[in-house]
Amino acid sequence: MEFLKDLWGFFRKYRKYWLVPLIIMLLLLGLIIILAGGSAVAPFIYTLF
Repeated sequence: MEFLKDLWGFFRKYRKYWLVPLIIMLLLLGLIIILAGGSAVAPFIYTLF
């Protein structure tokens, strides 16, 4: 939780709000890869990359 506070403080201090969508998309992409890693969908997801 401390990491999220530090990250939010960085965004507020340096006005780097454009990084927020980038970080959210990277987290979602990682979540999709982790969740699909052990399923039958995995071969189809790996062909995208």
